[in-house]
Amino acid sequence: MSLKGLHVFFIAVCILLTLGVGVWGIRDWRETASSSSLYIGIGSFVGCGVLGVYGLWFLKKLRNVGYV
Repeated sequence: MSLKGLHVFFIAVCILLTLGVGVWGIRDWRETASSSSLYIGIGSFVGCGVLGVYGLWFLKKLRNVGYV
């Protein structure tokens, strides 16, 4: 696996993890009304969006480099 393929894989894993933490944070906030859980959820969703934009930028930048 090339460095590009590994990088794309790690970006995808990070997006899924931040999405999961965001869902967990919002669910916990709805059950406990804890403001820290709300901040964690919102921050995770923002981080997920930033990682998505970065992933698209990375793929566009290295469009001509192969995955193997």
